[in-house]
Amino acid sequence: MTRSELVLLVKKQSPDMDSNDLELAIELFLNEISAGLTSGSRVELRGFGSFSVKSRSPRIARNPRTGEKVQIGSRLLPYFKAGKELNNLINS
Repeated sequence: MTRSELVLLVKKQSPDMDSNDLELAIELFLNEISAGLTSGSRVELRGFGSFSVKSRSPRIARNPRTGEKVQIGSRLLPYFKAGKELNNLINS
């Protein structure tokens, strides 16, 4: 689902809201999740899941074209863990 599809879906469920206001609200919501992760915080949405940042240790990888070994440094990666209610909805 794209961002514009999400705006249209919410617009169908709340026809009295302005599309521009919905776009702004969704933009602010996603920006706050990004800001929380950027600051190193964990973002939890009860019943949906939680977003956090995980550290990936440095490693040696292989260039698939040349076969040469390449050193890759440590990285921070966003991580999502689905909540219990979301898991139950998906698996039922």
